[in-house]
Amino acid sequence: MANSIHKASILQSQLLFQPSFSFSSKTRNYVPRKSNLLCFASSQMNPVRSELSFCIGTHLIPHPNKVEKGGEDAFFVSNFNGGVIAVADGVSGWAEQNVDPSLFSKELMANASSLVGDEEVDYDPQILIRKAHAATSSKGSATAIIAMLERNGILKVANVGDCGLRIIRKGQIIFSTSPQEHYFDCPYQLSSELVGQTYLDAVVSTVELVEGDTIVMGSDGLFDNVFDPEIVSTLALHTDVVEAAKALANLARNHSMDSSFDSPYSLEARSKGFDVPFWKKILGMKLIGGKLDDITVIVGQVVTSPSTTSEEILGTKYNGILDGIQGTDKVEGTERLVS
Repeated sequence: MANSIHKASILQSQLLFQPSFSFSSKTRNYVPRKSNLLCFASSQMNPVRSELSFCIGTHLIPHPNKVEKGGEDAFFVSNFNGGVIAVADGVSGWAEQNVDPSLFSKELMANASSLVGDEEVDYDPQILIRKAHAATSSKGSATAIIAMLERNGILKVANVGDCGLRIIRKGQIIFSTSPQEHYFDCPYQLSSELVGQTYLDAVVSTVELVEGDTIVMGSDGLFDNVFDPEIVSTLALHTDVVEAAKALANLARNHSMDSSFDSPYSLEARSKGFDVPFWKKILGMKLIGGKLDDITVIVGQVVTSPSTTSEEILGTKYNGILDGIQGTDKVEGTERLVS
């Protein structure tokens, strides 16, 4: 969740650092969590080289104060080609103008999901961002990341803002996106206003994947609260992508509520000049703690195209696409999507 709306005349950054706290067991029971398993199989077989695809697990935990509306993150996954995954994070600052920040991110992802097979998009995530942004009419703004896997193993990534992606191979992170910020807590963002960023501001990357690689995509609720080594060690404990996504989301949630945890967010805050008053520094105190936020995690394992099976899909599916958070679905379960 980005806090600040980017405007033409840059306002001084406000540090909205929320103290961490713990839920009572009764409250925790009302936190909706959605776990999905999706395996994507290519529809054609290559006799020379095995085609690659994603097997994906997802998990979403809304900000504790935004449980009823399902948070302000949105995501979708698609079985088109080798697979498409995407996350958008609505900018919370719009709530100060009586605008629901979730509307823009949800519409942006809905538009992107309907355009993955568009001829003009031509399997280019940057063009997909352009067309989805142009089709979005809701007021607001959002950070966004889209990754598209070709059947030959080429992954194309386009990112605007501070959603992120990591690629892990044999226990090592071999690729990582970097956040784009105007200033602390004000990331690049696609907006309904002319002062926002566009697809031209996206950082575009291409990575060749191999079978066994693991992809972790998430909103900043994940990466502001979990360090990269923790991501790697958590994946090492969970071979199932659903359990891995759930474990990472729960780890981020636990860190976000821990006032004594020196999080990636608090480290960055101090590096940008935000800290406790001087007299507290004399006493050896410093600004620490996790950051309460919506947490969206997508874990994808690169596999050779599995044989297709017919299984019932839980959730909302349309045109081969499962949208992660349309409405306020609070069902936790396992979902499988195959071509």
